[in-house]
Amino acid sequence: MKKQLKNVIKVTDDFTNEERIILRDHLALERTKLANERTLLSYLRASLYLFLGGSALIGLNHEVLGNLKWVGNAGVFFSVLFLVIGIYRFVVLKKHLKKFVQ
Repeated sequence: MKKQLKNVIKVTDDFTNEERIILRDHLALERTKLANERTLLSYLRASLYLFLGGSALIGLNHEVLGNLKWVGNAGVFFSVLFLVIGIYRFVVLKKHLKKFVQ
């Protein structure tokens, strides 16, 4: 069960570096690091938008639009989920990239 769960949330393939990296490879690693940071910022942005939308729906006057509290709660839940997934993917890929440099 634990192995199946690891396969579901696997971010990168297991790869071992057998050779010393050259300049081209070093530059590719730097581009990948920057892309990883950009992806983390995208997850953070999406999480903040979901949180703001969810909290606005929770605080809305429900007499006019009906009961939208459950939509607001779902937005807040998914914002936390996006944040956790984004940070997890960032950390895993960062550790994976450090293996190539060493």
